[in-house]
Amino acid sequence: MTEQNEYPESGRVRTRVLGTPPADAPIVDSDPIHAPEGVPGVIPPDPVKARKAERLVALLFLITFLAGAGFIASYVIFQVGSINKTATSNLALGGTLALALLALAAGLTVWVRQIMPKYNLVQERHEMRSDDETREYVKETFLQGAEESGFVKHRLLRRTLLLAAAPLGLAPLVLLKDLGPLPGTALRHTVWGEPTKDGKPRRLVVEGSGQPIRAADFNSPGGILSVVPEGYEEDLNALAKATLILLKFRPEELKSGTNLNWTHDGIVAYSKICTHVGCPAALYEQTTHHILCPCHQSTFDAADGARVVFGPAARPLPQLPIGIDEEGYLVAKSDFKVPVGPSFWERGDAEAEARENAS
Repeated sequence: MTEQNEYPESGRVRTRVLGTPPADAPIVDSDPIHAPEGVPGVIPPDPVKARKAERLVALLFLITFLAGAGFIASYVIFQVGSINKTATSNLALGGTLALALLALAAGLTVWVRQIMPKYNLVQERHEMRSDDETREYVKETFLQGAEESGFVKHRLLRRTLLLAAAPLGLAPLVLLKDLGPLPGTALRHTVWGEPTKDGKPRRLVVEGSGQPIRAADFNSPGGILSVVPEGYEEDLNALAKATLILLKFRPEELKSGTNLNWTHDGIVAYSKICTHVGCPAALYEQTTHHILCPCHQSTFDAADGARVVFGPAARPLPQLPIGIDEEGYLVAKSDFKVPVGPSFWERGDAEAEARENAS
């Protein structure tokens, strides 16, 4: 939408674009608001350089638009679910967003330095009040800045700036998808309770290598392994709840807090997810049998059911029932009996349900 105003004394017609200051006065050299050349010390921009800069700024804004659109496209195209897919998604999202912000910042910098006039302004200190005089001054300053910026005059810059800002404005709306859906009861269970395709218990495999573990080979007291469920080595969502610490004890070292029916030949499996805020609790002191979470120093006694002996954690690391299959490999006999990881508002109901099932 535009609005035209004619000024007989100057013979000029000014077109007002919607969203810009009204053209309510003729543009004359004596007007300090519309013509900063009248202000002492003003250095007007070089016309030739200004035209070149305008094309450069428009190009940078177009790059911002394309990169912003690429960010949204990358969020839709590159899904996560494995380490490699997550790395690709992070690279695409980070690269396109960085390019969009860099091109936008560069375009605005060139606009200010090459197109707008240059002069020094001194603002005296005054009381912080909003009287009529101040309001009028702010209005005049805003109109002057709008005129000096060339936002009205340079239609190409105005249109490409709005085009560049459109994807960046939509990006936060796209990311709202990650706020849902609600987890429901998904936090109460892990994939350890799911059998394999052939109906057999799921094996414990070494994190990183995917090598299954024979109980006979894991026979050195004090040994520790980081373990994940077979078939889910690359599933980050599953590993966030199902990663284990596997420990080997002498039979006489295990205390009453440890459920011996869930062990095999002194081998105990605990959740690696700290019950405070979910950090990996993977530091182990063999002489004291203490598992330490490096984030907030929560300490658990691995020989006594991983009970808390120090720190802010409120409950032990859950123990996973384990056994062996017909080939002697360690397997999970069932899922955890209580939810793993940090406490959440529904955990009390889940533990009550687990106690009822156990009784």
